[in-house]
Amino acid sequence: MALQSDEIERYARHLVLAEIGGPGQARLKAARVLVVGAGGLGAPLIQYLAAAGIGTIGIVDDDVVSLSNLQRQVIHDTAAVGRPKVESAAEAVTRLNPHVSVEGHPHRLTEANAAALIARYDVVADGSDNFATRYLVSDACFTAARPLVTAALGRFDGTLTTLRPHETGPDGHPNPTYRCLFPSPPPPGSVPPCAEAGVLGALAGVMGSLMAMEVIRAIAGFGEPLVGRLLMIDARSMRFETLHYGWDPENPLTGTTVS
Repeated sequence: MALQSDEIERYARHLVLAEIGGPGQARLKAARVLVVGAGGLGAPLIQYLAAAGIGTIGIVDDDVVSLSNLQRQVIHDTAAVGRPKVESAAEAVTRLNPHVSVEGHPHRLTEANAAALIARYDVVADGSDNFATRYLVSDACFTAARPLVTAALGRFDGTLTTLRPHETGPDGHPNPTYRCLFPSPPPPGSVPPCAEAGVLGALAGVMGSLMAMEVIRAIAGFGEPLVGRLLMIDARSMRFETLHYGWDPENPLTGTTVS
């Protein structure tokens, strides 16, 4: 997909990177990325995907902007309070980069619509804030054979990994699924929501930006994705650690008992 003259100037710092260059930037322009959630993680993620020149960004979120969101959800502003997050985010993308198309999906992702929606995109980035959606998205991405970048936020901590369980790893086994990493969700009520526990606003920016980097690397085709690796960040000590995890033969998606 050819770049226009103003795009060549816009993406000049990408074009001089040997790992991206013209071919990589063209792949970014041709790509379709679905972002689940336009909140704390989705806000910086969407901004950096748009700035990088992702051709089409789908945004699924059924929430409206509230004043308490603005401490971390930087794609929205005070004037957007009360408006659907999908609309606010889409307008911000257009202001930032008119070459990017936005497809808004102002509804909740459910078992009834997840498969059809995810199948329309090349890569999915999940910034949702609940375990039910994370399991739903990861299972649907496996079925649709779509790479998934997924992250989560705590009060002062965050995690990030990339899932490609539809592909085979270097050991000959399938790459791990989300259920290999987290076999089952925590008991209801054991993880307090953000409104009760709080969250460091700038940490959302860090994690969302790292999600964008994983998506961009996956599309442009450089670097080593976080497949089988969980990046863990502690903002209190500014410590970055990596947990390695592998395929669980008992997982319900690709395990040895699956027929």
